[in-house]
Formats: sequence, C-alpha cells, structure tokens
Amino acid sequence: MIITLLDVLSFVVEWAYALLFFWILHTFLPVRKPWPLRLAAVVVCAQLSVVVIYSNDLPGLLGAMVGFFGYVAVFHRGRWMKKVAAVLVFYPALIAVNYLMQDAGSNLFFAYTGAPGEPGPGWTESDWFWSTLIHTLSLLARLGFWVGAWAFLHRKLKRIAESLTAAMWWMVDAVMLAPFVCIFIIIYFMPEEMAIVYPVCFASIFSSFGCIYVAAYICDSLQDRYRAQALEKQQAYYKDRLRDEERVRSIYHDMKNHLLVLQAQTGGSQALHQAAQDLQVQLEAYESYQHTGNEYLDIVLRDKAKAAREKGIDFTAVTPFADGGFLAPLDISTLFGNALDNAIEACEKLPQGQRLVTVKTGRVRDMLLILVENTMDPQAPAHARTTKGDTFLHGYGLANLRRTAEGYGGHVLTRGEGGVFTLKILLPIPQVEAPARAQEPVS
Repeated sequence: MIITLLDVLSFVVEWAYALLFFWILHTFLPVRKPWPLRLAAVVVCAQLSVVVIYSNDLPGLLGAMVGFFGYVAVFHRGRWMKKVAAVLVFYPALIAVNYLMQDAGSNLFFAYTGAPGEPGPGWTESDWFWSTLIHTLSLLARLGFWVGAWAFLHRKLKRIAESLTAAMWWMVDAVMLAPFVCIFIIIYFMPEEMAIVYPVCFASIFSSFGCIYVAAYICDSLQDRYRAQALEKQQAYYKDRLRDEERVRSIYHDMKNHLLVLQAQTGGSQALHQAAQDLQVQLEAYESYQHTGNEYLDIVLRDKAKAAREKGIDFTAVTPFADGGFLAPLDISTLFGNALDNAIEACEKLPQGQRLVTVKTGRVRDMLLILVENTMDPQAPAHARTTKGDTFLHGYGLANLRRTAEGYGGHVLTRGEGGVFTLKILLPIPQVEAPARAQEPVS
C-alpha cells in the first residue's frame, strides 16, 4: 500500500517537474502558437526532461542531445542562434541534474540495503520500499532544483531572450560550449570517478546558469547607461522648453491685445488685416494646447501632439492632472513620453485617415489613471516591443514604463484587439495625513 502511494506521488512529481521544465524553456524560447503543437510540445518535453542518463551511456547521451535539439527546432520559435543557445544552456544542466539524482540515489540505495544489483526475485519487500522511496525523493530533489532555478532565472531569461543582439548570441553560444562538451565527456569517459564527475556536474550547472546571469547583467548595465544618457538629454531639453514657455506666456496677453487693436483699425491695408488674422489663428492654436496643471506634462503633450500632427495623426488629449503632483518630472516624461512615442510609432504604419491617438488622465478613487489608446495594424503582434531592427537600443519604452509605475507601487495593463491598442497605467495616489489635533488641556 505504501509503495503504491509512493508510486502515485512519484508520477505526480515527475509531471510537475516536466511541466516546470517546459515552462522555463518556454520563457526563454516561446513555443509555437497552434494549440495542437503546444500540446505535443508538452508531451515531448515531458519525455525529454525525465530522461535517465547512466555512466558510460553513449547512446543515452547522444539520444538526449539529438532529441533535445530536434524538440527545440520543431516546437519553439526564434532565431537559430537562440535555439542553439537554448540547447547549450539547458542540455548540460538537465543531463547533470538527472545524472546526479540517478547516480546518487542508486549509490545510496545499494549502500544502505546491500540489495543485489538487478531488481528481481532477490529483492525483499524492504528493498522495494527503499528503492521506491529514494526514487521519489530524487524526483522531489529535481523538482526543487528547477523551482529554485526558475525563481532565480525567470526574469533574466526574459530579458536576454528579448535583448541580445546577434553578435551577443554567438558569444553566449561560444561560452556555453565549454560546459556542454565537459558534461558530455566527463559522464562518458570517467563514469566511476565520483570525486571528479560530481564536481564537474555541479560546475556545468553553475556555468550554464552563470552565463545567463552574466548576459543579463551586461544587458542591464548597458541599457541603464543608455537610458540615463537619454533621460539627462531629455531633462535638459524640457528645462529649455519650460524657459521658452515662460517667455511666451510673458508676451502672450500683450500680443493678443495688440492684434485686436490692429484688426480694429479700419484704415489698414488688406495685407495688414490678413497678417493680423494669421497671427490670431496662431495664438488660438496656442490657446488650444492642453493646460493640465503640470507644466512639465504640458510640454510633453505639446511636443507629442506636434509630432503626431506632422505625421497626419489625429491626436486627442483630455488630461486633468491636478492629482499627479506626486510624480517626479522625469517620471512624467518616462510615462507619457514612452507611451505616446509607442502609440505614434504604431499609427505611422497605418494609412492616412486611420491614425488616431487618444490620451486621458483622471482619478479613480485613490488611483491615478493614465489611459493611452491608438489604432494599430490588426496583424501586428500586440506585445511587440518595437518595430525597429535594433532591439537592444530600441523597444524599451514599455519596460521603462513598467519599471517607473512599479516604483510608485502601480502597474501597467496592455491590450491589443480589433485594431486598437490600449495602455492603462494605474498609480496609487499618496494619502496626505491630516495634522494631528492638539490635545486640549485638562482643567
């Protein structure tokens, strides 16, 4: 009865382990979209993830390698250099973990029970019990290892999968050849040297995941430097714009009054009247600009509205922003600038007459809502970061948005359907505590 329960537990743990390994691979290299293909990918990955590797097992090593590469090539999307990297990163770790658990469990079992080498009539009930228990524990150890690997790597896997250039991918592939070849050779040529094989297996696992960590660290460092430089330039630009805005405001009302006087003069020429009317139209255009209550946001919206008009995009903004005073100027630029840049970029791909960008802000209870909607190509992927070729330097608008929103305890929601892309940013508005009332003296 206990052995049966352990067998059931082993079956459940084995599938949990297989599904977790499948999900880790999917995070690094997305599975192809058709559901029948995804279901087949789960089944094949489950078989590969629990493959048993023995010492001096050349067919098993080669079969697992060929099967793993074929699985990645058939069922996963991405460039070939990424697929090669997936094999070079995960194959050594998978083989090392499975080999360590299998070999260590086997050595522990025979050392403890003294059972004959092959399962059969010579095994007692106690031998079968300990064999099943140790097998279940080894599966639990595998599952625990991959849970830890997922917790440590899942964010880094996403970043490097989206960020690395072709040259960087080839560099990762070259570095990962070392643990790949090492784990293959060490298990096959030195099967009985536990003092050598086990440390090399651990080193292969560390090298595989360490390479991912280093690649993610390099990407983050370079991107942070580019973002810092861009933000510094952006801040200097908007400071200059704010100074220009103050100068414009200082002469705006006087200019308007002067134009009214010129238009009222009946003796002036037709050309003079026409010039006055043209200037009046320009001043009315200034009056139509959004005045949100935040000077920094005013400048951002005016710049983006001008860029949209130059590209034939219908730009609408309803942006009362009295509740957004808690946001730092650079964060306002990051949130609105990146959101509107992405929206304008998406609209550019559409024919004239279909280009529309709408931005709205408002308070919803204790949350500040920022809503940006734009028309988009219905065939374009809704979650694509950029349509530009250089994904390392471009396409980080949404990532920066999320990071900035999370810094305020908020979150970002995106949806693309029916040819419309919607971006919602929700930020909690800090509560201002009322001043404590002074305690009245007790008489």
